[in-house]
Amino acid sequence: MTGVFDVFTVSFFGHRQIDRFFDAEEKVAAIVRRLITEKEYVELLIGRDGEFDQIVSSTVRRAKRDIRDDNSELIWVMAYLKAEYANNADSFDEYYDRVEVCDEAARSHPKSAIQIRNRSMVDRSDLVACYVDHQSGGAFQTMQYALKRGKKVINLAEEDTF
Repeated sequence: MTGVFDVFTVSFFGHRQIDRFFDAEEKVAAIVRRLITEKEYVELLIGRDGEFDQIVSSTVRRAKRDIRDDNSELIWVMAYLKAEYANNADSFDEYYDRVEVCDEAARSHPKSAIQIRNRSMVDRSDLVACYVDHQSGGAFQTMQYALKRGKKVINLAEEDTF
């Protein structure tokens, strides 16, 4: 897609469990709606490791159906090839626009693979949208990494609107 479109890449990170589920969903919907209506082409990266990723995935699919589906890709970035994907590749390939395995993470120790994948996603992103409401865990660590890298970060748990 690069070269043909001005590609804007956004990574989404959030805690495995979301206490304010509908609040998170509403804020994700606002950011996704704005991105796909204002940007020429949007890559939306998720890790599919918890409730927040499920919120993002379903919200992106709904926005693509209801608003427009010709200028964005929902991309599942795996830290390593998962048996769940290998056993159900057709279903996942139908649900997501693209499925990737992060090479660097796949070559690492399994305990560090997710954090390595998250950092790789941040490094390729123009925007990091997260839902972090407590100062611990992988989503918090990834948000801190993004801030240190000078990325534009929006914490939807704190922001009133996008």
